[in-house]
Amino acid sequence: MSVAVNDSPSDQSLRSAAPMYPSYKSLDEFIDLEALRALDGFLIKQIEHHIAAEHDDFFLNEHRLDADTPYQPGVREIWLSRTLPGTPYHYLDLDKPELWQRTPEAAEFAPLMEFIDTLPFKATGRILIIYDNGGNAVPAHRDHLDAETCHEFIWFRTNFDKSLYMLDPKNGKRLYVETYSAWFDSVNQFHGGDASEGLSFSIRVDGVFSDDFRSNIPFPPINRSAAPSIWAVCNPAVQRQVRT
Repeated sequence: MSVAVNDSPSDQSLRSAAPMYPSYKSLDEFIDLEALRALDGFLIKQIEHHIAAEHDDFFLNEHRLDADTPYQPGVREIWLSRTLPGTPYHYLDLDKPELWQRTPEAAEFAPLMEFIDTLPFKATGRILIIYDNGGNAVPAHRDHLDAETCHEFIWFRTNFDKSLYMLDPKNGKRLYVETYSAWFDSVNQFHGGDASEGLSFSIRVDGVFSDDFRSNIPFPPINRSAAPSIWAVCNPAVQRQVRT
């Protein structure tokens, strides 16, 4: 599958801007928040069925800031797409739609899948629900180590029970995501989530953004994974939420 790449953001000066850390780019303006929030009760019910069945995979945390924190922190995953039979799973392939197909579990979450089909993707790759009901934190980590691979993804949630923060390891400050959705540099900055009481969950969809959506993004000529943090320069107000 060949994909046309549009690397020309509407504000050309942003391409030479320095990334801002810790940071994230809210995508709430690009999605139907009313439809997203309406999924909350349905998702809680369906995830509770999975909790009762006790067969979901554990979240694995390879590139941790602190090697003494758990590789398997206890958080669970529901895979709504997986690589095609016979195709080895490689993390850097999350955004190669031709390697992925939807799972039987996707049918259990049909309203969610219908919502995902409205997101600004040309095509999707990995689709994942990450949940926890055991008070487990996700230690600060990076998703991978290749700065020239910029995964195009949307992280989102239907309520604010699930936390997500970006960490500045130089001073320990955390920037908490305070929106329903986000895209962030998962390579040059560490991120994680605090423990919470009861059920908490989020969804991540990886793929290839639509051409119209890509036209907003200031992809840099080097260190491509920094694109979300350069885009965050457009919204410096998020910096006031940084906490120690």
